[in-house]
Amino acid sequence: MTLSLANLTIRKKEGEALFSDCSFNVKQGEILTLMGPSGCGKSTLLDVIAGHLSSEFVYQGQVLLNGKRIDTLEPHKRQVGILFQDDLLFPHLSVWENLAFALPDRFKGAERQAQAMYALTSVQLDDVASHYPEQLSGGQRARISLTRMLLAEPGAALLDEPFSKLDKELRVQFRDWVVDQLRTANIPTLMVTHDEDDIPDGNQVLKWPWESAAC
Repeated sequence: MTLSLANLTIRKKEGEALFSDCSFNVKQGEILTLMGPSGCGKSTLLDVIAGHLSSEFVYQGQVLLNGKRIDTLEPHKRQVGILFQDDLLFPHLSVWENLAFALPDRFKGAERQAQAMYALTSVQLDDVASHYPEQLSGGQRARISLTRMLLAEPGAALLDEPFSKLDKELRVQFRDWVVDQLRTANIPTLMVTHDEDDIPDGNQVLKWPWESAAC
């Protein structure tokens, strides 16, 4: 899988462009980090890829996954997973139920719980399977959120400042764990952040203005 942006321009409907002609490729297993000032369009770019662009914006260009254009598809058909600053777990579902909810439809009945439990064991969180999100620590919720996203078997992952609300010590630990999990998943990942410490070793980084640093 390769995630590609081709000549992407995003602008307000009645205003100037946030950025113009941004093009890059993120290959399988790579994590590309986008950095830029507040308001430059980092999260808006992720919205275009995921299919959640606000009606106040319009865009030109294309988003492709493995050579297939996806920006014309409905969001749930794009095979794009998202990890936000907030974990967005369902408060009325237990941990394993949150994970089971994300599984592809081919898993039926008891197999869904079995797969959820297997995933929890693999990330050493099986002891909280029956807990509800409010009973978890911030770090546990963050790990469950990423695990849920990966269980949906996305073709690409988007990370929108996923470490910004964690304290310093937990941030370092979770960041390293996330990078390991994404490398194991072997999918292209696009991350936006303000913090240079978030950039994974050996991976690409594009700093604002992106159009002058297309790759």
